[in-house]
Amino acid sequence: MKKLPKSARRLIKLLLACLLFLIMLRWFEHSQVYHPDRLLTTTGAELGRPFEDVVFKAGDGVELNGWFFPANTNSPRARLAVLLCHGNGGNIGHRLDTCAALLATGASVFVFDYRGYGRSQGRPGEEGTYLDAQAACQWLRQKGFPATNIIAYGESLGGGIATEVAVREGVGGLVLQSTFTSIPDIGAELFPWLPVRWLAKIRYDTHAKLPHLKLPVLVMHSRVDEIVPFHHSQRNFAAANEPKRFQELDGSHNDPLASRTRFMAGMGGLLDLVNGFLAQ
Repeated sequence: MKKLPKSARRLIKLLLACLLFLIMLRWFEHSQVYHPDRLLTTTGAELGRPFEDVVFKAGDGVELNGWFFPANTNSPRARLAVLLCHGNGGNIGHRLDTCAALLATGASVFVFDYRGYGRSQGRPGEEGTYLDAQAACQWLRQKGFPATNIIAYGESLGGGIATEVAVREGVGGLVLQSTFTSIPDIGAELFPWLPVRWLAKIRYDTHAKLPHLKLPVLVMHSRVDEIVPFHHSQRNFAAANEPKRFQELDGSHNDPLASRTRFMAGMGGLLDLVNGFLAQ
């Protein structure tokens, strides 16, 4: 067999090195964005109220799991439902405190796990998480909540997912809690020595989508957030259309309820906005 020229061997080695670098880059990017936990350490029953342990499917057939907590029947906000899109770590079992606070507003709450999290099948990815949230929103609609009565609530990474749900499903309100403008933006801040904006494949570009939405928006963030800097929320708020509200929180990135009073004030104001729109 004729031996390849030295230049051709060098080119092949270079191409293999580039391929290996790209594979490692994609693995690193994925590992930075998603931190799923398969183990559920709670059952949903800990809140001591009726709930449904729900199994449903995304549009591509991936089986998902969530918990639906109905509002009290005598609540003036019982016709509203909050779709809780959680952050990039853990699973729904770590969000019971947030669920309890949202239920205290008088609305129903549906919290679900993206693919690869908790008991949901599959492996997470940007388009996959969008499909998962869409399926959760459609489950609520089948439950009897019109899209206009659903509030997409996004926690951190979930803000990017909730914003896309608002774009695709036409929900009645959007909450961005501790949410970044986009993955390339925050990646460039965390890794300034890397050409993140050029290399990033995972986007979650909330900031670019907000100007196209015409619905009530609430942005909540803490100035001492140690993971997502406060200026991300300021830019997101500036990009959103009216009607919009900004609620400053206390505490760290993973403690939005450090000041329950502030949290409840923000959510109460947003839900009143949505109820006002429904009354028109």
